[in-house]
Amino acid sequence: MTDFSSIIRDCFCVRSSLLKLAYSSSGGQHLGGGLSMIEIMCTLYSSFLNITPSTVTHPDRDRFILSKGHGVLGFYPVLHYYGFLSDSIYASYKTPGSQLISHPIKNYDHGIESSNGSLGHGLSYASGVAHGLIKKNSKSKVYVLLGDGECNEGSVWEAAMSSSQLCLSNLTCIVDNNKLQSDGPTSEIISDHNLAAKWSSFGWNVFSVNGHHVESLFSAFSTTTDRPKLILSSTVKGKGVPFMEGDNAWHHGRLTDKYFQEAISTLYKVYE
Repeated sequence: MTDFSSIIRDCFCVRSSLLKLAYSSSGGQHLGGGLSMIEIMCTLYSSFLNITPSTVTHPDRDRFILSKGHGVLGFYPVLHYYGFLSDSIYASYKTPGSQLISHPIKNYDHGIESSNGSLGHGLSYASGVAHGLIKKNSKSKVYVLLGDGECNEGSVWEAAMSSSQLCLSNLTCIVDNNKLQSDGPTSEIISDHNLAAKWSSFGWNVFSVNGHHVESLFSAFSTTTDRPKLILSSTVKGKGVPFMEGDNAWHHGRLTDKYFQEAISTLYKVYE
């Protein structure tokens, strides 16, 4: 029986590490979108992704691709927590000469499968990898995380069409549906109304879940399909830090001493 309380503990540890990393590196950080993806990432890395720090280059590993590249604050702490990044590499984030910058740079040794900065490219990349694995008769799976604002990009839908046509049953796409993007609510930029129906119309098996409920995420990840799978995860930007939740000012913000202390103290209260 799955110990969901263990995954929830992982989420607390990762969120705490995220805040400390953002504070120690100073400057502006993409905090909101990093915090919204933590349950997704911890559920995936703790229970589903067939990769370990010792198998990061093994041909039969599963692949995770962060398409919403600005979400590295929800990625690097996960890689560190599950043993893919050493303490020294992790602590070097955004320092001169560091291998860890504000967007992921491909580095198989650190468990980073692709470089991503410009939005809209991760699904195409993931689809190509998934198709190649099928051609090689590999049982490996590919997981890719997009933002809901990223679904404004036409290249996302080109990849969605081709993935369905190719019957990429080894491909799972997760949309972090936190309903906010850099310029404001996604509904006011380009309406994201009924994303589930849109993805379904492109031939994907769609699962709509609460992206902060690990049991629902676990169930969606567990379900096998004969087509590519889309997990539409309803989330809250800034989740876990009450004064950040739903406040788009924290799409990219700076943790001063005051904000950091408040964030850490309220995070502990949330998980009491």
